[in-house]
Amino acid sequence: MSYNETIGLRTYRFDDLKMLLAKASPLRSGDQLAGVTAHTEEERVAAKMALAQVPLRTFLTEAVIPYEIDEVTRLIIDDHSRQAFAEISHLTVGDFRNWLLADTTDSAALIRVTAGLTPEMVAAVSKLMRNQDLILVAKKRPVITRFRNTIGLPGHMSVRLQPNHPTDDVKGIAASMLDGLMYGCGDAMIGINPASDSLSAITTLLVMIDDFRQRYDVPTQSCVLTHVTNTIAAIEKGAPVDLVFQSIAGTEKANSSFGVSLALLKEAHEAGLSLKRGTVGNDLMYFETGQGSELSADAHHGVDQQTCEVRGYAVARKFNPLLVNTVVGFIGPEYLYDGRQIIRAGLEDHFCGKLLGVPMGCDICYTNHAEADQDDMDNLLTLLGVANVNFIMGIPGADDVMLNYQSTSFHDALYIRNVLGLRRAPEFEAWLESMRIADPRGMLLNHSAPQPLLEWMSA
Repeated sequence: MSYNETIGLRTYRFDDLKMLLAKASPLRSGDQLAGVTAHTEEERVAAKMALAQVPLRTFLTEAVIPYEIDEVTRLIIDDHSRQAFAEISHLTVGDFRNWLLADTTDSAALIRVTAGLTPEMVAAVSKLMRNQDLILVAKKRPVITRFRNTIGLPGHMSVRLQPNHPTDDVKGIAASMLDGLMYGCGDAMIGINPASDSLSAITTLLVMIDDFRQRYDVPTQSCVLTHVTNTIAAIEKGAPVDLVFQSIAGTEKANSSFGVSLALLKEAHEAGLSLKRGTVGNDLMYFETGQGSELSADAHHGVDQQTCEVRGYAVARKFNPLLVNTVVGFIGPEYLYDGRQIIRAGLEDHFCGKLLGVPMGCDICYTNHAEADQDDMDNLLTLLGVANVNFIMGIPGADDVMLNYQSTSFHDALYIRNVLGLRRAPEFEAWLESMRIADPRGMLLNHSAPQPLLEWMSA
């Protein structure tokens, strides 16, 4: 069906829900590249006005990508809970915004309706919200997960320690890992992007981290971010796999370009569970996403990049992940042009993921050819800290020497903890205190690395 909105003497027509969602989106370079963005700010306002009047139940009958050709659409529709939806089924998108922002809508209410929300509903309401609205609602919706520690508690923020190395040198990675631990980072996980997809190289890294973890009884989890088929092969060979990683997207065609399907992700999830390596929980999947991946694969079906991104969160939540990471500025300025667009996208992704019950973190980052700088990242870091983001990245100097992009550093994590009083995962914080790296308040002690850690490094 079509949607119309009149402003003054001009009537704007939007041919279908897909077009309406695209035209209502805040300006971003990826949608311009795809040719789906509003042509003028007046058209964008008209689309927002028309979108606000759309009943939420419309999203259950009008798919932006047909059910018959896309397994992500089938997942969204088939897993939808009408019982959970009943509480809000009478609302329009505009009414839903008001309901989310109401003081009477608390965490319990948001949790009750989670299974009744589709990605398209959540993407739609985000398009009507200011940045402060995205922050306020996300803060009300904690998503708590567990493997060897507890991530996502209100008032807490974890850090993925990312000790990448351009040649996968084990000692170089170990040095960065120890550096990050001394800054209190690593409670989300110690996660390495390998330079090589060699199974032997991947296994070497997994064994190194696991040896360290077991020797010092570190309550965290490890991950080597290789393709899921490599992880399955590593599991079959007896490698010490904690978390199972995969990049995912919001359409079947885009996931196919990554070499994955829902069936393959299910196989990987079951393989990880079979190892029974978690101690306080069994959430073991780690997914990465980012606005623009569907467009870059020519797999967006004319859907705007933010709606595609949120559809990816439906894929994620199917497998009870420990962590989901929107690598927000990594794809480049072709999709998010400058700091303003990156900041808005990061807040949207976090808000939408949390509403869908996904444990959202954010790689607050940009590529060197984007119109952005570290001040923009400071701004997004602060805003996401206020919104109670589950985790951020910790990278030596904020400059990843293997992936060649700019992110957040160990020092940045200290800044946001000090400013907002955010604690680490409780189990990890207790370990830092036992190793005399931090005091009972979580504040770092001013001394060199403990002797046992130095001895491990020298070995």
